[in-house]
Amino acid sequence: MIRERIADNVYWFQSEVYAQVAAGAIIGHDWAVVVDTLPIPDETLAMRSFIEESLGVQVRYVINTIYHADHTFGNCFFPGAMVIAHSRCRSLMIENNYAALETAQEHNPDFNRVKIVLPTLTFDTGTLTLQVGKRHLRIFPIAGNSPDGIGILVREDRVLLAGDAFLPLPLILEGDVEELAETTRKIGKMSLENIVQGHGDVILRGEIDQAVKSNLNYLSAIQKVAKLAARRKDPMPVLEEATVEQCGKSRVLLGGLVGELHQRNLTALYRREMQAKE
Repeated sequence: MIRERIADNVYWFQSEVYAQVAAGAIIGHDWAVVVDTLPIPDETLAMRSFIEESLGVQVRYVINTIYHADHTFGNCFFPGAMVIAHSRCRSLMIENNYAALETAQEHNPDFNRVKIVLPTLTFDTGTLTLQVGKRHLRIFPIAGNSPDGIGILVREDRVLLAGDAFLPLPLILEGDVEELAETTRKIGKMSLENIVQGHGDVILRGEIDQAVKSNLNYLSAIQKVAKLAARRKDPMPVLEEATVEQCGKSRVLLGGLVGELHQRNLTALYRREMQAKE
């Protein structure tokens, strides 16, 4: 697990094992808030140990930005903490995460320590606010990547924990490409100091404009590819030849996972284009 303090009372954690999954913590005088957990039990336990033993505060709340197992399997390692999420996050966890845990346990006995802990405080629209010491958190839905996505803004430090709504390679497999583009533009206008992505490194203030532009250009590029493929009798050459580099992103991002994710993006968009024609 990699750890870094990105503001006076805001910490960032990143998995060294799987897909550079990121989590965060906001530390108050007496208690802390954790935003997402890490995918491997030992990494989440190391994060908890640092907060509780090194910093000397207990975790009172865990916020899940998305239902995905790599962000939520660690909920169980914060006993007594209230879990906050979008209402769709809870329902999607029920639909998907019990089966995902069984599969994980079949492949890795470390996951036998994991139990699914569902969110107990949920919301659909609007904004939740939470004060942690002198920090005020604004918790709100972020549309585009997933129907349950939420973001957390640390108001005083202008740090946005964006979950999978902002990634080195935008993903639209479960979301809507136009909504994600609009969310990306809104994030770019928030006058932020840092963006904590759901995967990958923290984006610093001087990097935000370029990261926003890069993601918007990528989303535009893959839309064009999908529309072109939908006009062809044989779409596969169009989809296969549109590499991630040709759409403006590096293949080495996220430890080399983006090549596969890029192709999944193109396939999802192409299928939606074809459905729209029916």
